[in-house]
Amino acid sequence: QLQASGGGLMQAGGSLRLSCTDSRRTFSNNGVGWFRQAPGKEREFVAGINWRGGSSTYADSVKGRFTISRDNAKSTVYLEMNNLKPEDTAVYSCASARSAYASRSPELYQYWGRGTQVTVSS
Repeated sequence: QLQASGGGLMQAGGSLRLSCTDSRRTFSNNGVGWFRQAPGKEREFVAGINWRGGSSTYADSVKGRFTISRDNAKSTVYLEMNNLKPEDTAVYSCASARSAYASRSPELYQYWGRGTQVTVSS
């Protein structure tokens, strides 16, 4: 249902834009979050946006570098990642929240998409 794309290999300081597409066009009324998981580490919240796109929240580690946005007409949520750092290397996944608002807690998400790998070299 959800598919993340746009990952790749990038040098530190570079930029990538990830996309999360809802093929069934069902998440326009739901908050959406981006999470990431690096090898050997727990999944962590990256950014979230409410259903209208008017409110967003970020992990401290990406604040000021990453921007989340959404286009409900295209059933797509984006994650613009700038000034990438090696510690941003992870598999990035998107998820649809159970409510209209995003949350930092993975338990409050109902649908998860297959992730996309982001690798940042130093």
